[in-house]
Amino acid sequence: MQFVVGPQLREPVGSVAHYDIRESKPLPQGDASISELTGSVDFLRTDEGILVSATLHCTVAAKCSRCLSDISFPLTITFQEEYLPTVNASTGELLPLPDDPDAFLIDKHQVLDLTEAVRQYRLTAEPMQPLCKPDCLGFCPHCGYNLNRGPCGCSSQETDARWAALAELTANIEQEQES
Repeated sequence: MQFVVGPQLREPVGSVAHYDIRESKPLPQGDASISELTGSVDFLRTDEGILVSATLHCTVAAKCSRCLSDISFPLTITFQEEYLPTVNASTGELLPLPDDPDAFLIDKHQVLDLTEAVRQYRLTAEPMQPLCKPDCLGFCPHCGYNLNRGPCGCSSQETDARWAALAELTANIEQEQES
């Protein structure tokens, strides 16, 4: 999502430009992808650059963190970031780079690219452990069967070896109390 902002950089501080976003092509973003990106973006001319205020809605494709099934879910991405120019819009002179190495920049052709900001804010907005449904049962820790399909054939009385000594102690105490 790129915008030519040269004309706006020559406008007075406080001028606003509004854009409606509708991207239907998928945007690959690492392991998951986003598609159907819609929403709005406002550009406010500041004394240093352009303040971008965005509210975007998309669909994220991912895997359930418990059962690994493919899922998709809606996600809203909102952010405000100031983009700083690298060249003077009126003279074409190179401007000094900002002190912050992570600052978002408007390139030398006066193009503002939202792709990286959308990627970063999408990562912070999406759940760390997406689930196919809130009560997803995941896999059996012993046989690996997907418990969402029904119970597996494992014995439910299996004891973790790390707790075996405690189970033996409990059994001894119960025997002493009975006698």
